[in-house]
Amino acid sequence: MENKQQLTEQILRMSGVNARKCMRCGKCTATCPSFDEMEYHPHQFVYMVEKGDIEPLMKSESLYTCLTCFACVERCPRNVEPAKLVEAVRLAVIREQGANHLKPQDLPELWDEDLPQQAIVSAFRKYSK
Repeated sequence: MENKQQLTEQILRMSGVNARKCMRCGKCTATCPSFDEMEYHPHQFVYMVEKGDIEPLMKSESLYTCLTCFACVERCPRNVEPAKLVEAVRLAVIREQGANHLKPQDLPELWDEDLPQQAIVSAFRKYSK
């Protein structure tokens, strides 16, 4: 139980987000361009972090589906920043693994002509911290 609380505090400290400000309106999720591909949506990330339910988030592919476009941040009427929580959980996973999930040399084999440039820039920002 202590570890769960420490992990939650670590995520909140790394993100700088006050998850209790969320009123669960869902505007962040409605704005998310990756909504259809995500197991956990932006508003669910906020709620799960607030409740200390971090482990499922750390195992979710949603961490790597998020484009980190910050559309959810822009749309939030309460200035909760779901993308920053996603980034913090992703960083916790990377630190736990001791390595990056994606390396620059992996990109050529994943390349797709329809891949937006933002996804490439975001991938380097996500995986090389």
